[in-house]
Amino acid sequence: MRKGHFERHYRERMGWLRAAVMGANDGIVSTASLVAGVAAAQADKPAVLLAATAGLVAGAMSMAAGEFVSVSSQRDSEQADLARERHELEHDAQAELEELTLIYQGRGLERELARQVADQMTRHDALGAHARDELGLHELQQAQPFQAAWASALTFAMGAGFPLLLAWLLPLRHLSWTVSAGSLLVLAGLGALAARTGGAGYFVGMRRVTFWGAAAMAATAAVGYLFGVAA
Repeated sequence: MRKGHFERHYRERMGWLRAAVMGANDGIVSTASLVAGVAAAQADKPAVLLAATAGLVAGAMSMAAGEFVSVSSQRDSEQADLARERHELEHDAQAELEELTLIYQGRGLERELARQVADQMTRHDALGAHARDELGLHELQQAQPFQAAWASALTFAMGAGFPLLLAWLLPLRHLSWTVSAGSLLVLAGLGALAARTGGAGYFVGMRRVTFWGAAAMAATAAVGYLFGVAA
């Protein structure tokens, strides 16, 4: 019999994977779209590079702020729910024990066994039992605002760095479509990697990120082309 056997599950990666994939994806799409749009408007190369650099900095800060505020709000809600459960456990322990019993009954246990389980779980860690089984709060899923903010900002900057590098290296004449094509290839690879890390199929991840990335770049290039023609 094996001792200390622990299995790692894809669910354990949800917190950092979500922030990392969203950050990198947004960095590539938004910066490549900026390059495509400004280049299509017949701007010179310094203007294209300036727009892409400004987009990288602004986007990274925006992602960090947005993730921090969003995840902090989620954490506030979790803490408020836990505080209410703690108060109820202190002032009406029997009602909370009955509530836990009914939860286990609803999951298929007979009344007597459900009561025994609820009693043992309450004696072991009453708040933890209610957090997990009543509120659905698990340790692996608890909100981490700073972790999400830094992951989003860093991965956005890394993603945005690729189309910015292409814009710096490639000639202006074909910049709009070459940066878009190169960025879509990287997006496809990112989608496949994210899908694999999360336990899904490669093509599922590739298909969804490349579709929305291509749509964003095409729309921005069209706007740039129209404004360039109008000018």
